[in-house]
Amino acid sequence: MKKIIIIGGVAAGMSAAAKAKRLNSELEIVVYEKTNIVSWGACGLPYYVGDFYQDANIMVAREPEQFAKDGIKIKSLHEVIDVDISKREVTVLDKENGRVFSDNYDELIVTTGASAAKLDIKNSEVRNIFNLKDFSDGIELKKEILKSENQKIIIIGAGYIGLEAAEAVIHLGKEVRIIQHSSRVLLGSFDKEITDLMEEELNKTEKLKLHLNEGVQEFLSKDGKVSGVKTDKGEYLADIVIVAIGVKPNTDFLKDKGFEMLRNGALIIDGKGKTNVDGVYAAGDCASVYHKIRRENVYIPLATTSNKIGRVVGEHLAGVEIEFKGTLGSAAIKIMNLEAGRTGITEEEAKSLNIPYGSVFIEDVNQTSYYPGQEPLYAKLIFHNETREILGGQLIGKKGAVLRVDVLAAAIDKNMTIDELGMLDLCYAPPFSLTWDTLNTLGNVAKSKLNKK
Repeated sequence: MKKIIIIGGVAAGMSAAAKAKRLNSELEIVVYEKTNIVSWGACGLPYYVGDFYQDANIMVAREPEQFAKDGIKIKSLHEVIDVDISKREVTVLDKENGRVFSDNYDELIVTTGASAAKLDIKNSEVRNIFNLKDFSDGIELKKEILKSENQKIIIIGAGYIGLEAAEAVIHLGKEVRIIQHSSRVLLGSFDKEITDLMEEELNKTEKLKLHLNEGVQEFLSKDGKVSGVKTDKGEYLADIVIVAIGVKPNTDFLKDKGFEMLRNGALIIDGKGKTNVDGVYAAGDCASVYHKIRRENVYIPLATTSNKIGRVVGEHLAGVEIEFKGTLGSAAIKIMNLEAGRTGITEEEAKSLNIPYGSVFIEDVNQTSYYPGQEPLYAKLIFHNETREILGGQLIGKKGAVLRVDVLAAAIDKNMTIDELGMLDLCYAPPFSLTWDTLNTLGNVAKSKLNKK
């Protein structure tokens, strides 16, 4: 009987375990998870903290007992601290009793995820400074943020987690200050036309202040608890600080063992989830992913990709030949009253890759004027000047932006051109769109721009 050991029991690991066992019930599968929670979705954390819902267990997809019924052995509070590739052996720490033991495998799947990046500055060890990555982070932060005495919240970082956390704070009726060291929010994920609209929305939100181009220097404290933040531009009071400056793959225990990694430590894998080490697979936030447009391995830690590659690994280990063709980095976010989504590459990425590209940015509306609910809709398209293929797109608006990005993702995946997008047969009814949908208009404006050259 083939024995598979999985290190890490969250999205990718449990997706691989469940799929492999369903396809081949003879497999012996053991999952070592260093926390006491398995199979849960971190994407719900900001909304739990913001009290959009009250039961944290909603984030848990399946309990360990359910996996046990399927014959999958879950070992919670067990941390794999070493791997011997030549012996195909892992060293495990039982965190409940301190016992260390070894276990052998035929195939190993590394799905250890990532940890929140830390700020190594003065007073970083004092109370009420939080990250928002692990299940326990959400539980502890919500407990503190709901206290009436904690009214001033500072968020360091204006990426996805930072902005989602900001909405959570506003939902609770508290004051929030976002401090970002770079010149834009969501830098690298959206182009400036879109982030300008995001920043405009944030700046008009009551009880929210946005600080760009500002670097944090130290935390201020009083009686062992954070009392504020000092930056290169000023000092600000805080009852709670949330640090959301990115994540780092949990792969330190695999360094110097022959694994190929990206510079940040993410394991490099192929379309089947294989690492360069025989018998070892990886998926999720500890691993890279191939980008279909960039044509290289990149680090984009997304729940959607984690689950898909986990499933691919599970199928492959059960004997099914399947391959993940690559990501487009499709992602979405709600920013107060706006929703925004992106897919493919940005204009900045096209420049850095030396792609002969063109781009168009339009202001449109989401539906007809004579049905209630018409709102502005802004869209950007990036396309190849020579092949005319769509390379990327971004939309933002109050209603209807994100689901249109899904259409763009499908169009890019199938190598559609701007000409085909302009004539794509999309749904129309007065409550949903114009007769020429925003995506049709994007394609036609791009076509006109290219034809004028």
